[in-house]
Amino acid sequence: MTDTLRPVETSLPEATDSPQKLKRSIGVVGGTLLTLSCVTPASTLFVIVPDLFSSLGTATALCLAIGALLCIPVAFCYSELGTLIPSAGGEYAMVSTLAGRLSGWLAFVMSLLVVMIVPPVIAMGTADYLAPIVHLDPSWTGAGVMIAATLAGLLDLRANAWITGIFLVLEVIAAGVVAVLGFAHSHRGLGSLTSFQIAGEHAHVNPVTAMMVLSGLAIALFATQGFSTAVYLSEELENPRRNVARTVLATLAISSVVILVPVTAITLGAGDLTSLTGGNISSMVIAWSNSAVGTFVSLCVALAIINAGIVMVIQNSRVLFASARDKAWPSPVNNALSKLGRFGSPWVATLVVGVPGAFLCFVNLDTLYGVTGVAVTALYLLVAVAALLARRGHHGTRKAWRMPLWPAMPVLLIAVLVYILVEQEVSYLIWTGGITLVATLYWALYLRPRQETRWLVSIPEDTQEA
Repeated sequence: MTDTLRPVETSLPEATDSPQKLKRSIGVVGGTLLTLSCVTPASTLFVIVPDLFSSLGTATALCLAIGALLCIPVAFCYSELGTLIPSAGGEYAMVSTLAGRLSGWLAFVMSLLVVMIVPPVIAMGTADYLAPIVHLDPSWTGAGVMIAATLAGLLDLRANAWITGIFLVLEVIAAGVVAVLGFAHSHRGLGSLTSFQIAGEHAHVNPVTAMMVLSGLAIALFATQGFSTAVYLSEELENPRRNVARTVLATLAISSVVILVPVTAITLGAGDLTSLTGGNISSMVIAWSNSAVGTFVSLCVALAIINAGIVMVIQNSRVLFASARDKAWPSPVNNALSKLGRFGSPWVATLVVGVPGAFLCFVNLDTLYGVTGVAVTALYLLVAVAALLARRGHHGTRKAWRMPLWPAMPVLLIAVLVYILVEQEVSYLIWTGGITLVATLYWALYLRPRQETRWLVSIPEDTQEA
């Protein structure tokens, strides 16, 4: 049986103090800046895209474009559900309320898997882009970035919106420089974007096939998935019924442009296929200009990675805060994770997210990186199923932003996501399946027997209709 929406005040009866609430302090602009910083287009461009170049060559831009188009129905689902159920719990609050508590718990586990792994993976890339100034160990540098991001995450959200906004401007400038230089040094025509070219013993050209695109779609989805951060911030957005959808859709549109335009320019401007499939964008920038410009771009990317770390820690701490408020854990853990600090941030949850992230920088995350792509796809699948159920019963009459072409949008999305999942590498599916099994056992042995006092998914009282 699915949960109904209930006030926060009922969610922590065992606590002696009144339940803590996050403060509404940001509007669409601040929310979009924070959400864009989580997407961190420059980090995606310089850290994730090179892997796609190595496997797809000139088809990378096409794969990313298809991924961005696929994200439109995903964004519609997030916009409708995020305005219907504006909770810092994000996906798990939406899925629990509409598709049942077990489904919501699995959505929480998938989102937690993503948010715990991604920040340290990206943070370790900082050392590569600081290399023009100083040579540092990637693991220690990544750990330092995670600690700095954790400290920043303890501050007021409005202060972080300004910090991340400044960094975001710098990374967009860096992406713009790459785009201008790439287009100015074009070596091939636009037709190359729809053909498959990759460096080998003998450069060869093949048409793009569905399997080639599918092989990179999980990473392409991951490249723009940060727009979902808007729903995690919904308890701190002013007028969430309106502003969540605006923030989600604006972020997807801006991030898609910031990523796709430079990728297109790089594809056209790379001097040869070896340079393109090698994915060393900094070297290409230096070849197009000089070392000074290359250094500037590299430093902007380093700042972008730090920026992403700050926002991801903010996002992830809100997920843990909401899970504690909704009583997913034993009482002492719930009470600790739901504490708010001097600046209104969930400080214990912030430390729980940030400190382990620093240690994960010393672990080989290659397999976990692949698992993250599977987890993102599975998470989107659960959200799409919830979107199919969003208009039944009293949910259909509640005030919320409503997506166009419902239910065709979520149905199409479910079909595509299932196909993407079954085409992923078996080892990644096994890892994710194992984690899902453990999570299901925790649900069966601890949460379900205590369903009257545990996993009581809620939304803030002041967002509910009278």
